[in-house]
Amino acid sequence: MSTLSRDRVRTMMGEVLSAQGKDLPSDDDTRLNAIGFRSLDFSELALRVEDELDAELNFDAPGLRSVETVSDVLDFIDQLQSA
Repeated sequence: MSTLSRDRVRTMMGEVLSAQGKDLPSDDDTRLNAIGFRSLDFSELALRVEDELDAELNFDAPGLRSVETVSDVLDFIDQLQSA
């Protein structure tokens, strides 16, 4: 399976937010609730990642509960791709 770079995933995350008229800040330590990135947005991002990879990832992982920042999202998707 191919993998997506953190920059590519970050771009995709920005596209999800942009569709709602929101911007993704440059600081990866920004909390998701501060930018209005909700669970539905994460689901949209997950679908985009899977479509681009042409593979299913296990987004039901327990680690998802600890995702609170932009960096956490990027780390989480990195971990899923390497699993």
